[in-house]
This record gives sequence, C-alpha cells and structure tokens, in this order.
Amino acid sequence: MPPNPSHPTHDWLNWAKRWIAALRREYDEGGLALRATSLVYTSLLSLAPLLAVSFSVLKAFGVHNQLEPLLLELLEPLGDKSAEITRTIIGFVESIGVGVLGMLGVATLFYTVISLLEKIESTFNHIWRVATARSFARRFSDYLSVILVGPVLVFSAIGLMASTAQHEWVQHILAIEPFGTLYYLLTKILLPYAFISVAFSFVYVFIPNTRVQWSAAVGGGLVAGVTWKLVGSLFAAFVSNSASYSAIYSSFAAIILFMLWLYISWLILLLGGAIAFHIQYPRYLHYGSRHPKLSIRCIEQLALELMYLIGLRHYRGESAIPLHTLADMVNLPWESVGGVLSVLQRRNLLVVTDGENGTYQLARDTDAIRLQDILSAIRSSGDVDTLPVITGPDSTTALDGLRDAPGWLAGQADTGLTLRAVLIDTSTEAGDESSRLPAA
Repeated sequence: MPPNPSHPTHDWLNWAKRWIAALRREYDEGGLALRATSLVYTSLLSLAPLLAVSFSVLKAFGVHNQLEPLLLELLEPLGDKSAEITRTIIGFVESIGVGVLGMLGVATLFYTVISLLEKIESTFNHIWRVATARSFARRFSDYLSVILVGPVLVFSAIGLMASTAQHEWVQHILAIEPFGTLYYLLTKILLPYAFISVAFSFVYVFIPNTRVQWSAAVGGGLVAGVTWKLVGSLFAAFVSNSASYSAIYSSFAAIILFMLWLYISWLILLLGGAIAFHIQYPRYLHYGSRHPKLSIRCIEQLALELMYLIGLRHYRGESAIPLHTLADMVNLPWESVGGVLSVLQRRNLLVVTDGENGTYQLARDTDAIRLQDILSAIRSSGDVDTLPVITGPDSTTALDGLRDAPGWLAGQADTGLTLRAVLIDTSTEAGDESSRLPAA
C-alpha cells in the first residue's frame, strides 16, 4: 500500500525499504540475473528469424522500410556501433529469403520464434508465480497474432503519425508558437519515453499466463520505460568513453557491447515485471523472503481455513474457487496456499475442476470429511509417510519400540513427560541398553 500522508517521512522510508527489499529478493532469490542472461542467449539465436518473419509480413503491407529506423533507435545507446550492428542484422534478415525456404524451412523459422516467446513467457510466469504455461493451442494462436499482426499495427501507426505531420495544414499550425515548441517536446522528448513505456506495459499484460491489471502493467511499464531510456543515456556515455574495448576486443567490440546492452535491457524489462507484480499484489512487499516458510501449526490452520472456504462454497451450491481468490481471502502467497491445496488434493479431499486456472472444490460431501482427515493429510504429507526400520550398529530395542508405535512419543508431549523420563523408561524396558544409544 502507498504511504500514509499523516506520517510522511516515516511511512515513505518504510515504503521505499519494502520496495527495495522486494526487488532485491526478485533479483537474488528469483534469479532474474540468470534468467536475463538466458534470454540474451535465446535472443541472439532467434533475433534474425524473428525479424525475418516480421520483415516478410511488413513487406507485404509496404511498411518494411521502417524496420531499420526502429532498430537504430533501439540500439541508439551503442553510439556509432548502432549503425554497424543494424546493417549487419538487416543484412542477415534480407539474406534469409523466407519465400525460398520451403515448407520445412518456414516451419523451422516459426518454431525458433515461438521458442523465444515461450521462454519469455516462462520467465514472466516465474515472476508472477504462475505454475502452468499456456496450452499448445493458446501458444500457437497468441504468439502468431503477436508475430504477424503486432508489427503491422505498430509500424502502420508510426507511418500514420509521420505522414500526418507532413500535411500542409499541420505544418502551418506548427509554424505558430507555442505549437511548434510543444510538438518538438512531444516528439523528441516525451514520445520516445511514452513509446517504450507502452511497449513494456503491453508485454506485462500479454506475456504472463495470468490476468494482469492494466494499472499494474502501466505502473511497471512506466518505471521500466523511463529507466531504460535513462540507463541508455548512461550506456551511450560509457560506450563513447570506452576506447579500451575496441583496443582489446578489436572487431568483436561491437558484438560485446551489443550483448551487454541486450542483457541490461532484459534485466530492466524483468525488474519492471516484478514492479508490476508487486503493484497488483502489494501484500508480497511485507514478506521477508520470496517463498515464506510457514510453521507446521500455521500449515494445519491454513488447511482447515481453506477447506472451510471451499466447503462453504460447496454448501451454498456456488462455483469452485480459483487459487488466486483463495490466496486473497487468506492473505497469503500463492505458493503457500497452492502447496497446501496440492496436499489436500493428493489425499482425495479436493479436486481441481479447471487445471489451467486452478479452481478447487470438495472431492466428497461435507459430512464425509472429518476435521481429523484434514489434519492427518497435512501431518502425513511428504515423500516418506513412516520412518524406515533402523538397521546396523545404531539399532536399539528402545528405538525399534518407538518406531513400532507411531505417534506414541508425540502423544506423550501433552502429558508433561520429560525426555529424561522417556530415556529411563525405555532403557529399563529394553534391559538397560542405554549404552547402545547414539552418543550425544
């Protein structure tokens, strides 16, 4: 939540600390640096096929000539290296020749592009704590719509804006002050920031396999877009003053700088996605780790509460509850709630009615589910339900007896019995075998 204006200084500091801690958790625990590096590698493999597909579609609509200016603008932080890299990329794209590749070649081209988008979706699903990816049918339709229709709409809008500005009546208006100055500020300063912010916001809404609110996406896109432009200016200054790179790497300097800028761009984009996530779900700002660990007592209480909420829907004859709704109702992270629900599902207390959206309902009627069944499901969850038999030199009659009576030792905890009393009692019953107990 935003800070309280009644205590501005204290609240603003706490609010800023929570945001810094949250982004640091995403960077460290979320592995955003490693994922950004992976996306750089995938981007280098898929960049030429992606541009080739987009170039072919744009050429059919007659707006392919705007691809090179866009690349020059995106690579502007590379300074004089941007023109060299842009010419190289455009040369690759033009040499591919989609029309002569044949059916297998075109299929391979589209597969490479879709693989890139699939990896991007996987990364954003990780940021948004989404466990399931799009189905194959949705990936095919959604990705192709972005690859084929998206570039046409973007470049058509850019071309329309450019042609409108060249009209005689527009030029006449711009010759009158302050309209000319306002137009310059809009197109040269504000418009580039707005363009990249809108592009980032679209990525945050479209890519994750979950419902992202536009307010959160715009907030994350605005921060990431402005950061990207500012960091780009700093990177351009770094490139202009880094003659040592050219001296060390020679002709590879342009490639090294391009990969470095690509990594920075991906990292900013991913951090913007983390900002959008925390804007939509501000309760995650209060947790000390990305995956908070609940105590056994809290897990048991949570299981009872979840079964109550789902059972109440069942009792009223209402629809099943999605995972996100349950997490909101108990005010806990999806991971904690989803883990408990998975245990209850494996114990045949719940069933998932919509695997993609994760909606849950009771597996049987409420009068056939005891509260003890819920607690037993939680207490016996795990890969090992019972401890194995002890063999070898550490085996004792006392320990074997405890293993043969599961729950007896835990039941004695409520009686006030001490560990010393248990040791004396079991040693006596076992024929005073205390010397065989493992050394402390």
